[in-house]
Amino acid sequence: MKSRLFFACWLLTLLFLSQLPTQAQDTTSILSPESGQQIPDTLLFRIQKAQSIITEVKAAGRRGYGVARIRAGLVEVQANVTPIQDDIKRQDANVDAKSLANYRLILNDAQTKLGAWQTSLSKANNDLQSQLNQLLTLSSDSLLVVAGNDTTEKKLYSDQLVGLKLQLQEAGVRTTAQLDTVSRLLANVSGTSLLVNDLQTTLNEQAQQSVVDVFQQEAPFLWNAPTPTTADESKTLIRSTYQGQQKILTYFLASTWDNRFLLYLLTAGFFVWVFTNYRKARELSIDPDSDTLHPVPVVASLIVLLNLIPLFEPGSPSFYIELTQFLLLLVLTVYLWRRIPKPDLRLWLINGGLYVLLIVTNSLLNGSLWSRVWLIILNLSFLYTGYLYAKHLHFSSVSIRIIRPVTRLYFVLHLLAIVLNLIGRISLAKTFSITAVVALVQITGLVVFIEIVLEALELQIRISACSKGLFSRVNVSHSRAFVKKALILLAVGLWLMVFFINLGIDNDVFRFVGGILSKPRTFGSVTFSLSNILSFSIIIYLSSLLQRNIGLFFGESQLPPTDGQVDQVSSILALIRLVIIVGGVLLAVVASGISIDKFTVVLGALSVGIGLGMQTIVSNFVSGIILIFEKPFRIGDYIELADRKGRILDIGIRSSRMLTGQGSEVIIPNGDLLSNRLVNWSSRGTYLKTEFTLKVGIDTSVDSLRAIIQEEASQLGESMQTPDIMVNSIGGDAIELKVVIWIKSISSEASLKSELLQRLVTRFNDAGIKLL
Repeated sequence: MKSRLFFACWLLTLLFLSQLPTQAQDTTSILSPESGQQIPDTLLFRIQKAQSIITEVKAAGRRGYGVARIRAGLVEVQANVTPIQDDIKRQDANVDAKSLANYRLILNDAQTKLGAWQTSLSKANNDLQSQLNQLLTLSSDSLLVVAGNDTTEKKLYSDQLVGLKLQLQEAGVRTTAQLDTVSRLLANVSGTSLLVNDLQTTLNEQAQQSVVDVFQQEAPFLWNAPTPTTADESKTLIRSTYQGQQKILTYFLASTWDNRFLLYLLTAGFFVWVFTNYRKARELSIDPDSDTLHPVPVVASLIVLLNLIPLFEPGSPSFYIELTQFLLLLVLTVYLWRRIPKPDLRLWLINGGLYVLLIVTNSLLNGSLWSRVWLIILNLSFLYTGYLYAKHLHFSSVSIRIIRPVTRLYFVLHLLAIVLNLIGRISLAKTFSITAVVALVQITGLVVFIEIVLEALELQIRISACSKGLFSRVNVSHSRAFVKKALILLAVGLWLMVFFINLGIDNDVFRFVGGILSKPRTFGSVTFSLSNILSFSIIIYLSSLLQRNIGLFFGESQLPPTDGQVDQVSSILALIRLVIIVGGVLLAVVASGISIDKFTVVLGALSVGIGLGMQTIVSNFVSGIILIFEKPFRIGDYIELADRKGRILDIGIRSSRMLTGQGSEVIIPNGDLLSNRLVNWSSRGTYLKTEFTLKVGIDTSVDSLRAIIQEEASQLGESMQTPDIMVNSIGGDAIELKVVIWIKSISSEASLKSELLQRLVTRFNDAGIKLL
């Protein structure tokens, strides 16, 4: 036991002594020049890493993290929010409903911007903090420091290390400054966001309260109304109203410029369309004979622009709608100046003047006696002018069913405004008054808008008919009716939109309709919404409409041929229709929200049914696709299939249509066209050989007969070359000749043979040749 213990101690001592030279050698390799390669390698790596970090910090500093842009945007947001804050404080938390809606629009957009800026600045703050930590770590790295008594090869890199140290210090200073700027800006953005959030909460509370107070009495009865306010109070009211509306309008115009730009492009397109058509009409010697359009349609284009504003800017504030409708009234005045009688024009001008007075009155109305009496006088004036307006002004292109309900509503709203004014509901009285006037002006503008577009379409139809354009291949009466219905539907939608905006219930109406459409509904295990069904139906309808009319862009005509000829149309049209149908169905399925798994199950079940009971349909379907790609014939070709001859009218996916020589239309399955023997008499380089026999006396000169036949055949336009005349047989007293002629088209075979035989009978009689 002792011997084993002694042996173990001896072995450990030997191992310890053997490690001492090795450790000494390692220490020497660090300090001696002969083995000093390990320090330079590590040092170079640290220098490269530090330089890379400094470069990244400089690049990030040049980008600036969008600080200037966010600071400028924050100033703009604060400028928009401050008047709202002051208005809420000044009005003692009683802001009218229309201003509430406009303020909420501004605050919602401001909160969206502030949230995005806060996210961006938070990320920038984290990035700068990380960069600063990396710079501090590198600055405290002892390997990047050269001492005065250093004897290693680090002294060879002393200049680089000194420069690197200065760069690290400069980068640290810049990063610290940027971090301070970003942190301060982030604090300002966060503070503004909290302020906007508080204002939103206040406005939401006021909006809920305004719904409760809308029908409550806000002023005494008219006979108990206070005396008129002073001039200073009126000036203050006008100034506050003007500043608030100006701020709302400026903000709205700045935030919706993109939609307005699209509207300007559409209006410019309408101007160019009409202007170009007038030039084409002059070139084609067409008299436009239009009372609504002008060769330079500036006024017509402005009417189109002003009528379509609510469609492109549905969230417009009510003051913006009132302003655009006033501009529409001015443009309509220019349009109607020489188109209506003088009394009607005078009535229209009076209505415009009353409209201006109403806008000013709504701004000044504050519950005093004389201001409310003045509003009632305006309402009575509008009732009288509205009665005369409905009696004298008529429009021929739009049904009276559109104008009559609006005029009735016009009278009802003004009567309600008078009653509400009497009982102290001043806000509702002002709202109903301006809504009634705007409704009448807008419906007039929409009626003129429909007439202008219909006249422009009529001019396009006449030009297309003369130049063989698109409308020369469509049913014009159906096109007119379709466009007219679409314009009337658009006009009704625009009028309702403006009507709801003026009443201040547009958001509530849209929210109510959206809630009905988006509410989940269950049918068995399937969950759907009405919006899904509506989207599915609209996409299927548009796909069907497009696939039916896509042929017009490929030369296909919806009108029956007048000369019996069928236009050559690309056979790829059937494939395009198939793609439209399949794409429409798939898009409709996606829009409907149907699960793809369930849809694939349905497709699997359909495939089983197709395999069992619809083999012929599938065969014809596949044959149609093969015919489209192989193109053995095209639309308009004259083909022969078994015992049927005729011209191809259409190549469908399942079947094709043929027009026979007897005038009947034959539907041929595509499978028969592909599997049976088919002769195409209209393909390139293919000509028809037609022949007939003649029997003459044995004493007739064959050379004279051949000369007559060749001379008459050469005068036929459809013959291709000199006819071949061969002796078919010889009898005791007769010779039988066979005449072979090549013609261009099989459709002219019968007429050409008849014409040639008539010519030959005349020539034979003149030459004394008798036929047997």
